[in-house]
Amino acid sequence: MSDSILRLSRRRFLQVMAGTAGALVIGIGEVRAQDAPSADVPLAMLGDDVTALGPFLRIEPDGRTLIGARDPDCGEGTRTSLPRIIADELDADWRQVIVLPLGPKVVNENGNARWRYGRQLSGESASIPAAWNDLRQAGALARWLLLQAAVRRSGVAASQLRCRDGRISAPNGKSYSYGELVKDAAQQAPPQTPPPLKVPADYRYIGHGAGDVDAHAIVTGQQRYSSDRFDGDPLIAVVLHCPYVQGKLDRIDTEAALKVPGVKQVLPLEPEPHQTLGNTPLAPSVAVLAVDTWSALRGRDALKVMWKQTGREDESTEALFKQAHALLDSDAEPTTHVRSDGDIDAAFKHARTKIEQVYVQPFVAHALAETMTCIARVENDQAHLVIPTQAPQQALSLVQRLTGLTPQQITIEVPRVGGGFGRRIDQDFVAEAVMLAKAAGQPVKLYWSREQDLRNDPYRPAAVHKLSAALDRHHRIIGWRMHKASPSMLTGRGVSADRLWTSEMERDALPAGLVENYQSSWWGLDSGLPRGETRADAHTVNTFAEQAFLDEIAKATRQDPLDLRLKLLGDSDRSLPYSGRGGAIDTARLRKVLTLAADAIDWKKHRTNGHGLGIAYAYIYGAYCAHAFEVSVRSAKLVIHRVVCAVDVGRAVNPTGLEAQVIGATMDGISTTLGQAISVDQGQVQQHNFKDYPMSRMAHSPRDMQVIVVPSEAAPMGATGIAMPSAGPALANAVYAATTVRIHRLPLLPELMRLL
Repeated sequence: MSDSILRLSRRRFLQVMAGTAGALVIGIGEVRAQDAPSADVPLAMLGDDVTALGPFLRIEPDGRTLIGARDPDCGEGTRTSLPRIIADELDADWRQVIVLPLGPKVVNENGNARWRYGRQLSGESASIPAAWNDLRQAGALARWLLLQAAVRRSGVAASQLRCRDGRISAPNGKSYSYGELVKDAAQQAPPQTPPPLKVPADYRYIGHGAGDVDAHAIVTGQQRYSSDRFDGDPLIAVVLHCPYVQGKLDRIDTEAALKVPGVKQVLPLEPEPHQTLGNTPLAPSVAVLAVDTWSALRGRDALKVMWKQTGREDESTEALFKQAHALLDSDAEPTTHVRSDGDIDAAFKHARTKIEQVYVQPFVAHALAETMTCIARVENDQAHLVIPTQAPQQALSLVQRLTGLTPQQITIEVPRVGGGFGRRIDQDFVAEAVMLAKAAGQPVKLYWSREQDLRNDPYRPAAVHKLSAALDRHHRIIGWRMHKASPSMLTGRGVSADRLWTSEMERDALPAGLVENYQSSWWGLDSGLPRGETRADAHTVNTFAEQAFLDEIAKATRQDPLDLRLKLLGDSDRSLPYSGRGGAIDTARLRKVLTLAADAIDWKKHRTNGHGLGIAYAYIYGAYCAHAFEVSVRSAKLVIHRVVCAVDVGRAVNPTGLEAQVIGATMDGISTTLGQAISVDQGQVQQHNFKDYPMSRMAHSPRDMQVIVVPSEAAPMGATGIAMPSAGPALANAVYAATTVRIHRLPLLPELMRLL
């Protein structure tokens, strides 16, 4: 299957199917123009009906409501929020709902292939926005069919019937459970037009907080991740990757490894030529296959492997940064002129004040809780995989390419995933598992150690920003230059050279549209490190530079940092055109989250005892976010006393889940700001484990954190990445306020300790 099949069409439709066991089954999907792979439906979704119906929703005669969660849940809570959208329109009894994960499923209808469940992708905070209309329609259709069955049973008009908690009640006192009506409802002809959706005032689940459906299993240790599965008694495959940015296997002595009890095979792996990054192994490697993990690890340690560098012997992050500084300080033409408004040269020529600063940010790894793993069973006529992936449809496409199997011969399961943040959109680890299973001739469970996971990652690109501002005599910003040098995340991914900038900069990112004379440009850097999607992608890197620079402007012109931001946004409400995902920027909504965060932390109150406040805001994927931090630094010890985060994501489907995502993203922002950096020297990644790639610990966790969710009637937006971009600069700004030490190079803690 080509990648083009993943582009969803606009043509949507609903299907009503009757199961032989009398269950009501509602499906929803996308029409496709070509054949595509498929996967089996979880048996629990079929009840007594074992035909491949591909249901999205099933109501059993006993009243149980089985709802499939189509997007992988990597901790974002999609396994809770997406089913609750259906359950609300259905007026289901949430206590009777059973949520099941859905792998990719494709059906062929009249020669057209379509994904049974529509888009299935966990990434870019897009799950809820993409599902909002489809899932409500699915629930509303099921409710309409049940109402028609109740009309026939009661003789009462549908307008007089009331649905609630899985029951339909009539004014005459008659009441029917959905289970009683489901057989008749399944025989109803679908409506000629889509049934009306609920008005927001009638929502019972949407907008009301709910705990994660898997919470009990997670906290009691019963939740089964891919790492916990051993389907088919597989061999355990432990990999040892080439340590060089660019290298190959030179020599290998497997004798000692094969003598380790339990070790069965030692197999080399190579990336496939002519395949794009993310669709083939990241680097050459050697895999040790054994009957258990301990034996595989011992076998790996017994290997005698010689690797050979084949280029980039002198690559280092310091050399990369040196190149970036040289480009930004020269008159070299940028790789891409991203945007130019007004007369930037005239603005700087006539400016009363000019301010310039450079910010350096390192490569950052994903460092997920669950390292890369995959179970693959590949036989002559079928394949079955258990994959912790964010992109099951892309994974399915890759499996078909590597095995040559037909769509009906491939099954993919997607259990709950131990973290994603863009890492599991790539399928390099899936390619490794499939290749090994084919070579071994038996099921294989791939396992990456923490060291291999950290050193073989599609990292967030490093970046150097050079920002310049021109101000008039009233300290108004009349000119803004944003120059950035970075290696593109899209290199090696089949993207044309003239579009590589699109992963590094947003043409309409703030303060574009707020400053009359504005210029942004990008210089592409060359690096052998693989790069890929991360939480909030370049929004985090760019927002740090922009929001830190605003504070420097405030300091230089003796303005309050909050007042400067409010002045920049303006008093009048405006809608700024935005070509990126999310649509136009509403300055009123951005001003709202900024003032809410400032008021909650009591911004105007003077702090003593070495405490300092910092603030920052961001617009990302149609959502608005602002952070305010209060910190102190004493005896070289940083304490984060309080954090306030105000967010506006439109209508919040599950406020409890939203709050959890905001807290998680804030903690992620604190970690990447304080101590995390991937560095390269002589062509090798220097970090090996959490010892030299530290996550934030309790000492640097906020003593208190408040999340403010702005009520909104706007369409819902995703939440996974929205609180990441503004957390780092707000923290750095607070550190400056507490210490008068301005950090221009991340990670912050080493620089702070050096400068204090």
